[in-house]
Amino acid sequence: MIHSTAKIGRNVTIKEDGIIGENVTLEDDVYIDYGCIIRDNVHIKKGSFIGARTIIGEYLMDFYKDKTNKVHPLIIGENALIRTENVIYGDTIIGDNFQSGHKVTIREKTIIGNNVRVGTLSDIQGYCEIGNYVGIHSNVHIGQKSKINDYVWIFPYVVLTNDPTPPSEVMLGVTIDSFAVIATGSIILPGVHVCEDGFVGAGAVVNRDVPKETVVVGNPAKEICSVSKIKNKLTGELVYPWRYTFKRGMPWEESGYESWYNSLDIRGDEKNV
Repeated sequence: MIHSTAKIGRNVTIKEDGIIGENVTLEDDVYIDYGCIIRDNVHIKKGSFIGARTIIGEYLMDFYKDKTNKVHPLIIGENALIRTENVIYGDTIIGDNFQSGHKVTIREKTIIGNNVRVGTLSDIQGYCEIGNYVGIHSNVHIGQKSKINDYVWIFPYVVLTNDPTPPSEVMLGVTIDSFAVIATGSIILPGVHVCEDGFVGAGAVVNRDVPKETVVVGNPAKEICSVSKIKNKLTGELVYPWRYTFKRGMPWEESGYESWYNSLDIRGDEKNV
């Protein structure tokens, strides 16, 4: 079923059992797979793929008061790859080249930058800010009011919390600065700030801020060394900061980080990446 107010671009595919709501815009070359629900006021930009049984523009709580859908626009950028059974709520903005695994949930008031990946069964609880080129692996929980800057890696089963005295009405989101790495199974407690190039070891419980370029491990997490001391277990070579040794999928993939960085056409005081 396609509502009469929907705007459908060229070469758009809408498979069987789909619902396209009021004031929806599907730009050119969008593919909507079987059984999707695209609710009112959703804008999906060109070249995007929406996997089967996905709900885009899910109702916010205000719908359930009188069962009428309020205006909560949702924008999905160009060339998104959203796999099966995702649920993405209204009042959300997602940038270009977004990719998700299966059964991902993204709640309202979330802003996601370009070239972000979110793995299967991950849950972004809303009112979050996520920068560019962020990699969130599977089974990650991002609590409300989290702020994740550019080029951050978050590995499976990480939890970012937000309530310092649960249950309460107080929410203190976690902040993670650019190039930080949060390893598998870590728990970051409310209000913690992981600074640029910080490294949280697997299984750590972090209850205080992580300084720049510092490795923390354990429960409670403690500082053990600078990231510059970590070596590749196979080669013995220094690994961090990782942007100098890893480039797959990054904007410096072709040239390496230093060449890419030096080519940026911006003032020196703005070169903060």
